[in-house]
Amino acid sequence: MSGTAAAPRLLIVNADDFGLTDGVCRAILKAHTEGIVTSTSVLAVAPAFARRAVLLDDVPRLGVGVHLAVVGEDPPLLSAREIPTLVDKRGHFMYSWRQFLPRMAIGRIDIDDVEREFTAQGEAVRTAVGPARITHLDTHQHLHLWPRIAGLVCRLAQRWEVPAVRITRSASGSPKGRVVNRLAARLERRVKAAGLVAPDAFAGFDEAGGFGVAQLAGVIENLAATRARAAEIGIHPGEHGDADLGRYEWGYQWGTELDALVAPGARAAVDRSGFTLGSFAALGATRR
Repeated sequence: MSGTAAAPRLLIVNADDFGLTDGVCRAILKAHTEGIVTSTSVLAVAPAFARRAVLLDDVPRLGVGVHLAVVGEDPPLLSAREIPTLVDKRGHFMYSWRQFLPRMAIGRIDIDDVEREFTAQGEAVRTAVGPARITHLDTHQHLHLWPRIAGLVCRLAQRWEVPAVRITRSASGSPKGRVVNRLAARLERRVKAAGLVAPDAFAGFDEAGGFGVAQLAGVIENLAATRARAAEIGIHPGEHGDADLGRYEWGYQWGTELDALVAPGARAAVDRSGFTLGSFAALGATRR
């Protein structure tokens, strides 16, 4: 009996914040070459980006996306004169979405400023790794869940011919998780309308910075139990004892997440799951 074989189910394991520190860059490459990481999102405003982007040339099978940022500890690429509504008197971004989103809601953020800064960051990454290498866009602190940022990110993906956008989702039934999922549903409709693709499921929002081996294996098992043809896990590996991470007060266990990603138990969980590991570049195959 003949027929068309079903496309394999895809699992993207994406390490955020390439460029954050030298140690984070090394950890992401180790998690790819020795573990289950298939993709990374590059933070162009981060201190180690400019000197460590060349390392990505050594791992051609690692998917590369742009981690667009207009909040956080690191300074923008553009000057305060170019993006006045995004920065304080020192030229620094707002630290968190908690300050940014209320200002956007009352019209204190100029979306043109956001576009200028995002464009500068995207062009920096495209120049560093080559435009054809870019597989996806996402944002620092998941700001593109917010509708006006979502629209901009989709337009930039179309402009740069980047096929995919992350859709952040929550497995939590908390009020915060419900809000995230309502925004995710709106983002999914916008992504599809723009002719872009995204995984059907996401993990890593609720667990951010706290993956051990058991937690990672459990998340892979939970994703496998869904009907998702493609799923993404967002994760943040780093090196134990990286002093440069001291300026980021996120409470993340970077070294523990690296240990989990290279542990035999993580690979075994993938093998049991029925997923095939891949990057956002493979996402189109699941849509046939």
